[in-house]
Amino acid sequence: MTAMLGYDDPGGGRYAPGGQHYEPWPGPRTYPRHRADLPPGTVWDAPPPDRSRRRGPRLLLAGLLIAVFSAASGGAAGWYASLWANVTTTPRLASDTAVPEALVGAAEEALPGVVSIEVVGDEEASSGSGFVIDDRGHIMTNNHVVASGGRITVIGQDGEERTARLVGRVARTDIAVLRLSEGAEGFRPLTLGRSTDLKVGEPVLAVGSPLGLSGSVTAGIVSAVDRQVRMGNAGRQSAVQTDASINPGNSGGPLVNARGQVVGVNTAIATIDGNGNIGIGFAIPIERAAQTAQEIIAAA
Repeated sequence: MTAMLGYDDPGGGRYAPGGQHYEPWPGPRTYPRHRADLPPGTVWDAPPPDRSRRRGPRLLLAGLLIAVFSAASGGAAGWYASLWANVTTTPRLASDTAVPEALVGAAEEALPGVVSIEVVGDEEASSGSGFVIDDRGHIMTNNHVVASGGRITVIGQDGEERTARLVGRVARTDIAVLRLSEGAEGFRPLTLGRSTDLKVGEPVLAVGSPLGLSGSVTAGIVSAVDRQVRMGNAGRQSAVQTDASINPGNSGGPLVNARGQVVGVNTAIATIDGNGNIGIGFAIPIERAAQTAQEIIAAA
C-alpha cells in the first residue's frame, strides 16, 4: 500500500496521492430518501381529504379558464414567433464541433503507450500507472507508486505481463523511471506536449488504471494551469488542475490534450474525508517531469 503524502488544501480539505490505496467505505446515506428508496407499501404522502361530489360548476369554470388561457397563450406564441421569422439562426455548437472525435483520436493515440504497474514486496504492495517515453522501454511514473520496493510487473493494453526494473526515482518531484526487461517493441512511446500551452477550459483526458481497471480513460477540462500545491517531498510547486476523474491507481498515468500529447503526470486528488474523487485532480507539468526523467536516465 502506498504511503500517504501530505498535500495542502487551502480550504481545509486533504489531498491524497492517486496511487492505489485503501480507504474505509463511507457510511450509510444521511440525505433524505426519495420515493424509490422506500419499501413497498410505505405511505409517502398523506391521503387526500374527502371532497364533495358536486363538481359540475367547478369543472365548467375550470374549462372556461383553460380555454381563455389557451387562446391567450396561442396569441402570445404567434407574436413571439413573428419576432424571429426573419432571423437566421446559428448552428448548434454541440452538433458541429469536432471535440468528441478529437478526444476519441487522442485516446487511440495514448492507450498503446500506457501501462499498469504492480509492485509486490515482502510486506507491502502497491499499484499505479505509467507511460512509455522512448523506444528503449523507459517508463515514467510517480515515485510514490514504486517507493515501497519489490518486484515490478508492467501490464500493457495486450494484457501481457512484463517485468521491469527501477532505473531511479526522485521523491522531491515524485517522479520515477522504470525500464522494461524485454518487449519494449510492443509499446508505442507517447509524444510529449507542453503544459505551458494549456488554456483553462481546454479538454483533456486522464489515462490509466484506476482501481486496477487498466486502459481507463476519463475526460474533463483544464481547471487551472498554475495551481500551487505541495507534491512529493518538496514545498509548494505548480500543478495542472483538472476535473477529469482521477482515482486510486491513476497515479503516474498521463494527462493528455486533444491531440494525444502528454501535458502532465496524474499525481494527486483532493478528497473530503477520504471519499474518493470529487472532481479536483492535479498533474505534474510534463516539462518538470520530463526534465527529472532525463536526469534519472543520464545518471543510471
